[in-house]
Amino acid sequence: MNMLKELQLFLSLLLLLSCGFFYQLTRKSSCLFSCLPPYKSQQDPEALLGRGHSIVFLETSERMEPTPLVSCAVESAAKVYAKQPVVFFMKGLSNSTQLPSNSTYPAFSLLSSIDNVFLFPLDMRRLFEDTPLFSWYTQINASAEGNWLHVSSDAARLAIIWKYGGIYMDTDVISIRPIPEENFLAAQASQYSSNGVFGFLPRHPFLWECMENFVEHYNSHIWGNQGPNLMTRMLKVRCKLEDFQEVSDLRCLDLSFLHPQRFYPISYAEWRRYYEVCDPAPSFNDSYALHLWNYMNQEGRVAVRGSNTLVENLYRKHCPTTYRDLIQGPEGSVTRERGPGDK
Repeated sequence: MNMLKELQLFLSLLLLLSCGFFYQLTRKSSCLFSCLPPYKSQQDPEALLGRGHSIVFLETSERMEPTPLVSCAVESAAKVYAKQPVVFFMKGLSNSTQLPSNSTYPAFSLLSSIDNVFLFPLDMRRLFEDTPLFSWYTQINASAEGNWLHVSSDAARLAIIWKYGGIYMDTDVISIRPIPEENFLAAQASQYSSNGVFGFLPRHPFLWECMENFVEHYNSHIWGNQGPNLMTRMLKVRCKLEDFQEVSDLRCLDLSFLHPQRFYPISYAEWRRYYEVCDPAPSFNDSYALHLWNYMNQEGRVAVRGSNTLVENLYRKHCPTTYRDLIQGPEGSVTRERGPGDK
């Protein structure tokens, strides 16, 4: 009789544990912000950005799952700027978005688990309100535009940094040390600015002028016309640009034009070097971050575990969680143990 009671008690406990397990499983399989820590799910993006020191990333396609390179860019920024919010706006998100299980979206789950990373929907219409871009955006036929994903990203980054301040970075930029500037543009080459990384205090007039010029000289069929070409022509209006001397930045009024070594030590013509074995590896001692030129990578090259390529070593050092959880070996498998967790 005692044995029968003990067996009944054991089975009851087992049933209770099983119910708890399946309840947690169903909770995780159909949530987005509700799966994040409570302090994250209740964050207001405008209040967060209003502090003026955010690091901002954008995804203007409907893609929901970040690639390993995007994950590395965001994770490395969160690591370098540990006391600042890193905000990733994704057009594919909405406040009612329901995501499948974590195993379906591992990079999304990885980024959501980082304390200072925040993922929000990108509402461009609302973003462009009270800026010169609003009338352009409400009249444009996006389906008829060339390079729309890039052009809309060019516009959104100007509006976000103008409204809230902070640093904008493309999702193929790996951060390696803090940028010690408030108002800056990044030189891609002598006398030519990129728009893949830049930072300003809120409401800076330079960005307002850029938005006005964006609309006045809009032509989406010329690659870069709304992006690096725009930044360059507006910079030339303000400043008399000269060639860089050694590794020193140029100063013009209240902004800095940072030397190509700061973000582009490997030029776009040499982008494949990131996917090759470099012995010895570059030190990047003069760089704040590295732009990996993902737009040039039409061959689909990726970081491969055990390859000893430059990009693999960058992942291992600057985004170790992405490297551990997302980077595959040559056979296409992620060789790791489970643990807690573009231009």
